[in-house]
Amino acid sequence: MSDHESTPIVTLVDAAKHFGPVRALDGVSLIVTPGDCIGLVGHNGAGKSTLVNLINGGLTPSSGSIAFSSGGSALEAGVRSVFQELSLCPNLTVAENLRISHSALKGPNWRRPARAEILKSLDTIFPGHGIDANAEVDTLSIAERQMVEIVIGFAPRGGTARLVILDEPTSSLDAGIADQLLAHVKRFCAEGGAVVFISHMMGEVFDVASRIVVLKDGKAVAERATDEFTRQGLVDAMGHVTAEAADATGVAREFGPEIVRTEQGLSARKGEIIGLSGLAGHGQAEALAQLYLSRSSSWHADKSPESVFVAGDRQRDGVLPLWSILRNISISVLQQCAKRGLVDHEAEARIAETWKARIGIRTDNMTNPILSLSGGNQQKVLFARALASPAPVVIMDDPMRGVDVGTKQDVYAMIRAEAAKGGTFLWYSTETEEVCQCDRVFVYRNGVISAELTGSDITEEKILQASFEMQEAS
Repeated sequence: MSDHESTPIVTLVDAAKHFGPVRALDGVSLIVTPGDCIGLVGHNGAGKSTLVNLINGGLTPSSGSIAFSSGGSALEAGVRSVFQELSLCPNLTVAENLRISHSALKGPNWRRPARAEILKSLDTIFPGHGIDANAEVDTLSIAERQMVEIVIGFAPRGGTARLVILDEPTSSLDAGIADQLLAHVKRFCAEGGAVVFISHMMGEVFDVASRIVVLKDGKAVAERATDEFTRQGLVDAMGHVTAEAADATGVAREFGPEIVRTEQGLSARKGEIIGLSGLAGHGQAEALAQLYLSRSSSWHADKSPESVFVAGDRQRDGVLPLWSILRNISISVLQQCAKRGLVDHEAEARIAETWKARIGIRTDNMTNPILSLSGGNQQKVLFARALASPAPVVIMDDPMRGVDVGTKQDVYAMIRAEAAKGGTFLWYSTETEEVCQCDRVFVYRNGVISAELTGSDITEEKILQASFEMQEAS
């Protein structure tokens, strides 16, 4: 191996980052060399985003040091980032979004080489993608937008990507598309590239990572070769303690009368947890959006709402970015907190503090801006908003994007507890594990329901069969 091939791309020594009194990162050392695929894991708020923003040059350390192989900047060293929060410009085309980070594309005819480069990269990473380089980003599904973001990260862009940071890259992708990405990551690292892979999906981390680094409260608490970890050992290193135990009795539950029925055939009974599955982009999100809009007012808040919505694309459909954490939660219960038309701020604060404790929102002050939270903690706020609402039907569009494994277990338990009290949940997820938490599953293909599964038929095999074949899964 040549000196260039063995020289670390980036070296951090005791790197720390403080935001006032908050120690977001507290003395982390890390070396990334060509061929590395580092799995970076930790619960929401552990410091993962802060660490990658030091590596990509978005932040400078408060103390400690960071050095790049180029001797200069992260950009000069070939460091690229694919963020959990999609950063594409929705009013520009796919090719035009590539141009933003590709300064070599100049002159009056730059769009033609831009289209050629983005399509070549799409074909390499996601063969059979079906994405038009001339399509405006806001016309794409969230899965397609995530694919474009990933491809721009790996694209040549007038240079060479040497280290690509992937922050929850498969959170909106179905299993087939995710497998295409994981295969490319392996090829990229085998050819001398390096990847920092952040994911709450442990199977993916164990599949692609050569080394795993565990962050907890801003510190690196474990770093070993992947084959030296077990799944349980990794969970233990992350240090999560489940707040609410799941109901594991296995006793069949009784459901109430049918309270949801659509023209497509999607239905739900009182107290039932309904899953929507199938390949991404086959009409599940649209079905839930239509259902929610049909059961909610378009112009005023109802004191007794029929349904509440949990968005997976939180930046577009979920958080209110100019508001506080407290207000982002309490907006669903303001009618119940009102006295003579005025908000009861004490009741509002009590509700917010209750849900902060129940769902584990990591903040010292609920009046802090919502954007002060990590992405996973922002998602917890959206869950708190929904579960605090008196609405009998909760509609969830791939809501676990960027949520750590421990919080997922807590949320599963909360959903089951609320369903046992009579709440009804309609839940679209790209993760088969989540869909298998449901009482009944509708599989979508080409915008219509291809199968309805119940009980022991809710398996990955049956779901995949129905995703590809327009027939009843038997």
